[in-house]
Amino acid sequence: MWRRSKPRHQSLPGLEELRARRRERETALRKARREQQLISKRLLRDITDNEDDSLEGDLETHSLSEQQIVQLVKDVQHGSKEKLKSLITLRRGLQHKDVQLMFVRSEGSMRVLIGLFTCPFADVRMEAARCLHELSHSDDPSVTKACLPATSYLLTYLSGHSAEFTELCLYTLGNLIVESEHVRNQLLLQGVVPALALCTQSPHMAVLEALGYSLSQLLQSKEAPEKIIPIVLDSGLPQDILRLLRSDSEEWVGVAVEFSWCLHYIISSQLKNTLLISQGIVSKLVLFLTETAALASKTAVQGLELLICPVLRCLGNLLAEVDLAGNKVRIQDGRLLAAIFVFMQLYLHEHPFLVRECLWTLNNLTAEDPVLCSAMLHLNVLPVLFQLLSHSKAVSLLVLTVLCNVADLGPAYCQHLGQKDILPSIITTLGCADTEVKRQSLELLNILFRHCPYFVVDFLHHAGLQVLESFKDQPDLHPQVQAIWNQCPTGTVQLNEESSGLPLMD
Repeated sequence: MWRRSKPRHQSLPGLEELRARRRERETALRKARREQQLISKRLLRDITDNEDDSLEGDLETHSLSEQQIVQLVKDVQHGSKEKLKSLITLRRGLQHKDVQLMFVRSEGSMRVLIGLFTCPFADVRMEAARCLHELSHSDDPSVTKACLPATSYLLTYLSGHSAEFTELCLYTLGNLIVESEHVRNQLLLQGVVPALALCTQSPHMAVLEALGYSLSQLLQSKEAPEKIIPIVLDSGLPQDILRLLRSDSEEWVGVAVEFSWCLHYIISSQLKNTLLISQGIVSKLVLFLTETAALASKTAVQGLELLICPVLRCLGNLLAEVDLAGNKVRIQDGRLLAAIFVFMQLYLHEHPFLVRECLWTLNNLTAEDPVLCSAMLHLNVLPVLFQLLSHSKAVSLLVLTVLCNVADLGPAYCQHLGQKDILPSIITTLGCADTEVKRQSLELLNILFRHCPYFVVDFLHHAGLQVLESFKDQPDLHPQVQAIWNQCPTGTVQLNEESSGLPLMD
């Protein structure tokens, strides 16, 4: 009855409203993530603002005039002794939108700037790249278009020896990738994917984080499933991404967050998930989550929740796939269940969005899987789920769905739920104000009563009829209430009807 679900795809039958709400929530999460760190362009201005003190008096951050821009370009072009100083002044001026527009419209200015990428002096090349980086951060299409002739140089320098220069090139490429499909098509023709793949071997965490940012720009574009992800899969990048998720560096989390989102975009495309499954991606993700749960239990790692979220989504989506033999993916590892409950308890109050991600993955894990459901019962985590029923509407719905997965497996599972006092918890949710939560609670009751009819008596002893009476003016819930009513013992129902005044439902 209960089916595994994933974002933007088939969900639980008979729970259309829940599916719509879940889709809205996950869209909002992705939107927030993109706006804050992925889609929005990045600026490495912090690494360029600490210049030599001797230049400080001349480095005004005020906007430049058109005449000043022309003069600076001439100073740079004609090999003046003040070339570097002029470039620094220009770069400071390019922090202003009006200067950017005047610069790209000035005849020959971009040609001169891009020409400096072949300069024999590393400090001049670096400052020219910083100027281009300022331009790449612009939201004006004409400025971005003016930067396009530099992309071949940016890709070439990705294989250079300077980690700082490579990092700058990667962020500049990432900013340009955001701009349009035309830019991405040009970069694909120039070999951007193989160039990025080479950067995965860098020992520098700053370079790897910049690489993850640029790659994520490609992978989340609208044309990615058709044009980009197939190339990425053929390049072997997913295996490098899995490798880069694990590190002992203090800067590891930033790198892992970027690459975990890259992996999420690849898996969400559903292009070659069967191949990834055959290459052992599921077991690697399970190991990663169990190790991360152990780490989170011992040490407070800043930003760890941003990493756990996309990895859970990756695993949850893979659980809805089939392997090469056509069988559903199964994870019979109790350590993963333990890890999920560790995350929920650690982040419940500070990062409640992660609890929803955990429950969504838990739903996919337990759907039609007696082994995982048995493991969950064995771990004695039901009290945690019962407590979450009072947390929020979204969390309550997901918890109820997981409990339905367990109950739907038959009498033995329902009996175990009854022994853990599930009925009082359900009756509490029936008293909430939200109709969706009430409907899902009634669905769970129906499953319990179908498999264990004697639960009906316990339900009545817990003022069940009075609860049902409160629904008589809610026609949206009549089918569920009627189904429960039909399972009540006739004598008990009639006796309580006379005392409660609850009319028989047609």
